Parts: sequence; structure tokens; C-alpha cells
Amino acid sequence: MTTQAQVRTYEVITYGCQMNVHDSERISGLLDEAGYLRAPDGDQADIVVFNTCAVRENADNRLYGNLGHLAPVKAGRPGMQIAVGGCMAQKDRETVVRKAPWVDVVFGTHNIGSLPTLLERARIEEASQVEIEEALVRFPSTLPTRRESPYSAWVSISVGCNNTCTFCIVPQLRGKETDRRPGDILAEIRALVAEGVQEVTLLGQNVNTYGVEFGDRQAFGKLLRACGEIEGLERVRFTSPHPSSFTDDVISAMAETPNVMPSLHMPLQSGSDAVLRAMRRSYRSARFLGILERVRAAMPHAAITTDIIVGFPGETEEDFQATLDVVRASRFSAAFTFQYSIRPGTPAGEMANQVPKAVVQERYERLIALVGELAWEENKALVGSTVEVMFADGEGRKDGSTHRVSGRARDNRLVHVTIPEGMTPPRPGDLADVEITYAAPHYLNADGAVTRVRRTAGGDGWERLHADATPAASVGLGMPLRRPEPMPPASGGCAAS
Repeated sequence: MTTQAQVRTYEVITYGCQMNVHDSERISGLLDEAGYLRAPDGDQADIVVFNTCAVRENADNRLYGNLGHLAPVKAGRPGMQIAVGGCMAQKDRETVVRKAPWVDVVFGTHNIGSLPTLLERARIEEASQVEIEEALVRFPSTLPTRRESPYSAWVSISVGCNNTCTFCIVPQLRGKETDRRPGDILAEIRALVAEGVQEVTLLGQNVNTYGVEFGDRQAFGKLLRACGEIEGLERVRFTSPHPSSFTDDVISAMAETPNVMPSLHMPLQSGSDAVLRAMRRSYRSARFLGILERVRAAMPHAAITTDIIVGFPGETEEDFQATLDVVRASRFSAAFTFQYSIRPGTPAGEMANQVPKAVVQERYERLIALVGELAWEENKALVGSTVEVMFADGEGRKDGSTHRVSGRARDNRLVHVTIPEGMTPPRPGDLADVEITYAAPHYLNADGAVTRVRRTAGGDGWERLHADATPAASVGLGMPLRRPEPMPPASGGCAAS
């Protein structure tokens, strides 16, 4: 498709959730395979691909702002191409080209694999190409992938969702749940481990309904246990489950499988049963709290995070107080909190009793304050303890000035580690035991002993990658990637998990 004398560069800009980040890895892999090269940081790429989100309004606004910024750039750069894919492209296929006619390709969530062909067709025909499949054409995990980390990887176990939450448009855009066969998932994980990956995160819009397609209600728990048998796989995480489908066999699998981490992201959305009913969430607050009680009985030190929507249509002050009550009882390590915004195409968007913006803002601020207070109390309880940290790239924005290195504990808490004078700093992917000396609401500091430092295959991979001077990935987030300070991305689908 390209020649050595005409090598073109690309950049992939990602909005939204982990599913989109993983899809962007596949987009990069497809473009690599087609003969394009990733643009070095700071260089203008010949091909710019936006992988979009349809869950939050600010992602829409950011996309069109970025497209507007690129219009004059493209006009002055012959041969430059712009592509828009992902959930918003699936939803607003005609709108994208109408608002931004300089876009060359619009593709959907079900036909990522068509992107190189569409780019070439747009170039030859000098006309925009819009191709949106309404159903999955090819399971995305069979596509080539350029993974962003040599030591940690996303692994999709399913795509799509069978729920009908009134605030969520994802099932319309991703389709009904489609499950991969367990053997295919485990084969992919083994291949990743052979390459040096030591942490995987299993992804799905609703991971704990995995197996619905082939009739095994306990398939997800079995999959977790099977991951525990893979030699060299240090850490297994998953996101996101749904409270209505979360079963005790999964709790047992988590507690009894050493490499499944003691961290759980369990979307609450609201603590009010009336609001949950209006959201069409098929559980109530008592069931939610019961799940957390059983998780903590099996794993006393598990860190639990959640999603909460503030200001859903019809939410009263009494409803909001019920949410605060559940938050107090749950003692989350972090909460990914969202102010409700109307999303066209959802039943909630048509509800008449929308909550005024000022009321939503005031409730949101109260919720943020409570979550921070509780998270701080939970973190302070860890001072003086020793935790295992896997060091990671990009986790500590102030590491250069504080002379620390950062990573994640087994429970997914962010830890900034001071390396003793004379010790060789561990590489991203390496592991060590560290002593926690200080707690903040959103992170822990370890300025005490650093012991049992383990140089790993993942660290070797990171070292090789940087020795090759490969350009860094370009992932520009148009909305928070579910990453407040305390935890990394915690939801596999969207803000509406």
C-alpha cells in the first residue's frame, strides 16, 4: 500500500474508556501492518485517526474542536488524511462528515479492520468514505495489535452488552454481547506472557456475564482460575462487572487464585433504589452492599472502586442522600463520579424531570468531598505496612522532581517509591516490596525500606523498547480515561457500566 520512498506517518488519538484504548492498539497494529509508521512525538502525522466515545458530551465537543483545528493544517498539507472511528462515529455517521467535510474516513465499532482499505479508497477517489457495519464483522482480537506496554496488556473476552440501562447508548453502538472462546483467550494470554507481559486486564462491557453465548453461567470464574495456571503471569485484573450478575463463584475464584488481584471495580451508579429502577439497573442497594460484604469477607484487604452518576433525571435530595449513605457504607478506595448529561438516543435523555445544573454541581461537590475523605482514611490505614509494587511508566507525573519511581500495589493503589541511594532504580515492569510511610487521599508514598527487588521479563521488554528509541505512543484523551489519582482505568466499557 505504501512504498519506501513514500512512507507516511500516523497518530491515533483516543477518547474514552479502556475498550477504546485497546481498540486504538488494534488500529495502530493495522496501520503498522499496512506500511505506515507512527509519527514521532511533536511531529504532524500524515494520517490522524480519532477513536471516539459517545458516553460523555465533552468528548463530542473535544472531537469537533480538534477536527476544526486540523482543517487548516490539512489544507496546507497535501495528502494528509483524517479518520474518525469508535462509538460516536457509529452513532453520528452522517453528522461527522456534515460538520467536518474535510474528514476522509468514518468507520464504526464493528469494522475497525476496514480502516487501511478505506484510507486508500479515500485517497484514490478523493472522496470521503463512510462505512459502518451494524454487526460485528470480525472479532477485534484477531486483528494485528501494537500494544502500548511491554509488561501489561488488555485482553478482550467479549464485546457488546445485553443490558438496557436508560442512560447508556453503548449496547446500540457495540451490539449484543459476543463472547470469545476460553481457549482463544488463554492462548492469547500465554502468547503475551511469552513476550514478557506479566499483567493482563480482562475487558468486557460486562465481564461477569461472560459465557452467556455458550451457556455457561460460571464461565468467568473458570476463566479466572485458568489464568492462575499460566506460569509467568503475575497479575490478573478485570473490568467491569455488573452487580446484578456478580456471583459468589467469582468471589471464590478471586480469593483462591493467587495472581488474581485483590481489587474490584463495582459500578454503583446510584444508592437510591428509586433511581436505580429508573436507570433500569437490575439490582438494589442492599444487593450491592451484600456483594461488597462477601468480597471483603473473602479478601479483607481488597480495594473496591465504583462509578456514580450524580443528577440522574428525577433524583431528589433524598435519593442523593441514599447515595451518600451507600458510599459511607462501602468505603470505596476511589469513585469515578460523573454529572449526568443528556445523551441523544437514550431513554433517560427523553425524561422530563431533568435536574438543574446548579443542583447537580452542588451534589457532585459534596460527593467528591465524601469520597476523598473516605479514601484518605482507607489509605492512612496502610501506613507502616509493606506492599508489593509493580513499577510502571507514566504513573508519577512528579517523579523527576521528587526523585521517586511510581507503580501500582496489588490492590491497584498508586504508590510513589523513594529508591535508596546507591540502589539501581527498578524499571517499569519490575517488582519490589516497599514500606508505606505516608498516605494522601489519592496515593501512597513509600520512603522506607525497598526489598525483594525483582528484575522481570517485562522490565527487560521495556528496556529493549527504549533502547530502540521507538517513538512514544500518542494517546490524547478527550475525557478522563477513568483515571483519577487513586486508581488506573477501572471500567472496561464506559461511564455507564
